Amino acid sequence: MNITDVRIRRMEEEGRLKAIVSVTFDGEFVVHDMKIIDGDNGLFVAMPSRKSSDGVYRDIAHPINSTMRAALQEAILERYNDELAAGTIEE
Repeated sequence: MNITDVRIRRMEEEGRLKAIVSVTFDGEFVVHDMKIIDGDNGLFVAMPSRKSSDGVYRDIAHPINSTMRAALQEAILERYNDELAAGTIEE
C-alpha cells in the first residue's frame, strides 16, 4: 500500500494541535482527520479517534505495525514541513 497524497489543513487556533491531515492510499482509499500534534518531544501524528460511551478515546483507523506507522508519520511530517518552508501554511 502506497501513500499517494497527503493534504494538510492548518489549524488557526493556538495550542498543540497544528494541523488536520487527510492521506490517500493507492489513489483509492482516504483516511481523514489525522492530527499533527506538537508534543513534548516534537511533532507527531495522531490517528483519527472517537470518544466511546465510557469517555475513552479510541483510534478508528491506525497502522497495524511500526513500519507502516513510521512511513505514514514520515510522509505527513515531510509534507507539513515542505508547506511551512514554502509559506503555504504558517507556523
